[in-house]
Amino acid sequence: MSSDRWLRDERAELAAQRILDAAGRLFAQRGVRTVGMSDVATAAGCSRATLYRYFDNRDALRAAFVHRETRRIGAQVTREIDDLTDPGERLVQAMVASLRLVRSDRTLLAWFGTDDAGTTAGIAHSSMVIEGLVATFLGDSADAHVCRRARWVVRMLVSLLVDPESDPGEEHALIAELVVPAVMAAH
Repeated sequence: MSSDRWLRDERAELAAQRILDAAGRLFAQRGVRTVGMSDVATAAGCSRATLYRYFDNRDALRAAFVHRETRRIGAQVTREIDDLTDPGERLVQAMVASLRLVRSDRTLLAWFGTDDAGTTAGIAHSSMVIEGLVATFLGDSADAHVCRRARWVVRMLVSLLVDPESDPGEEHALIAELVVPAVMAAH
């Protein structure tokens, strides 16, 4: 790869990240559904034409943002549960950590408000990135049965983020008593 190409690729990646950062700030301030491409272009300091060079439409922008954040949260969760060997305990702690990390981030929490839950659920249920990440916690991400269980875990996580338990201990117990046995029984 030539050095000119490398610099172009690096600049393109930095520009895309800058756009996603601007979108994230707007999502946190105004909610996901209300943010348009013009809003993001203005906040990112670029033209709409530039924005559309990186993201074909608002759905693509939203998906890119969610996927970036999924990878970031996934890496943190992996570090937190790395020493756990029991598959059930790994799943409980992965789910609990995911919930905690999303809830502690105002930008991510904005995706789970009443007005934006449908948009979020649509992305979460159709995202191969999210499914694949969850599947890695459950086993072989190429196994169709593992992927089916991963989709179900994603649904449970979205549900708990949209409608959380008032007591974190109760939430932990629900995951340990209901989700883990159902997912691990199929293991």
